[in-house]
Amino acid sequence: MARVSLKRIQISKANTSMVISIALAAFMLTFTIIAGQALLGKRSYQNRVIGTKEKAVNQLQANIKATESLAISYKAFVSTSSNVLGGDPASNNDRGGDNAKIILDALPSQYDFPALASSLEKILGDNSFKVSTISGSDDELIQQKNSATATPVPVAIPFQLSVTTNLEGSKNLLSLLERSIRPIQVGTLTLSGSNDQLSVTISAQTYYQPGKSVNIETKVIK
Repeated sequence: MARVSLKRIQISKANTSMVISIALAAFMLTFTIIAGQALLGKRSYQNRVIGTKEKAVNQLQANIKATESLAISYKAFVSTSSNVLGGDPASNNDRGGDNAKIILDALPSQYDFPALASSLEKILGDNSFKVSTISGSDDELIQQKNSATATPVPVAIPFQLSVTTNLEGSKNLLSLLERSIRPIQVGTLTLSGSNDQLSVTISAQTYYQPGKSVNIETKVIK
């Protein structure tokens, strides 16, 4: 009986040791699988981060090269002996100024009706037109609504002008507006009076284009 009891105790101990060993082995296996999955997930995340960083670096290097090329092209554009109008870049007359200034005069980056009115008044006055009125909207809210964006588009600036001239002068007026450095689209033309004392009223619009904005963004890698 004593031998049988001793054997049972030994078997029980062996079984207990085996259960503990199996439990430890199962725990280690489970821990290894979970840790392995975590490491694989972390490795995959790090690969995505590295790939995104490499893409950003490549884009930055391409942008730097494009900037250098743009600077060279801009210098050549403004350093010509005569501008796009055939005038002297160093002159301040109507056909003077470098190409960059001419482009900005033709399509300014801000809504500025007073500047437009002054420009029209000078052009008309220099060509012997008697200006009656130049009207439009000097609204700062328009400028605020059309601030710099990543994809700017031209925005219309409507205006009306009235001049006193004769029949021949009315024809010259349209030709003068057509030759303006700023794009002017005539909507309506109203004539009243006689051939020698003709009142010409024009409703038209020109344009400005807001500046292009450059937005630097951050990206969360998941």
